[in-house]
Amino acid sequence: MRLIFAGTPSVAVPSLEYLAAHHDVVAVLTRAPAPYGRKRTILPSPVHQQAEKLGIPVLTPADLHDPRVCHELDSYQADAAAVVAYGKILPQAILHTTTHGWYNLHFSSVPRWRGAAPVQYAIAAGDKTIGTCVFRVEK
Repeated sequence: MRLIFAGTPSVAVPSLEYLAAHHDVVAVLTRAPAPYGRKRTILPSPVHQQAEKLGIPVLTPADLHDPRVCHELDSYQADAAAVVAYGKILPQAILHTTTHGWYNLHFSSVPRWRGAAPVQYAIAAGDKTIGTCVFRVEK
């Protein structure tokens, strides 16, 4: 299966590694290199770094609404896309760039905990278990 992977933080790296070992990951979508640490050194995201190690092309568009981004994603002719902690809302046009859609791995039992910190919310609420959900991304 030909896949596009979208993710940014280090928590997404194991998912990228697993998918790359079992499928043809044809491109990675992640955020552009950004200032990091006390010295504000410009660094690529952990997903970007791992994709380069794996020899996978990396896309870091500033604007997901740019038609060129959609065209480039289309050019990979991917069957599906996996999204893990990407952190941006995907425009409707991008959701049509794969044959079978875009699927998000969310680190909580949706809909109980959503948002930017679902694991932290569950811990703060005293939950004894934490789940994951996979769902198809739609408008």
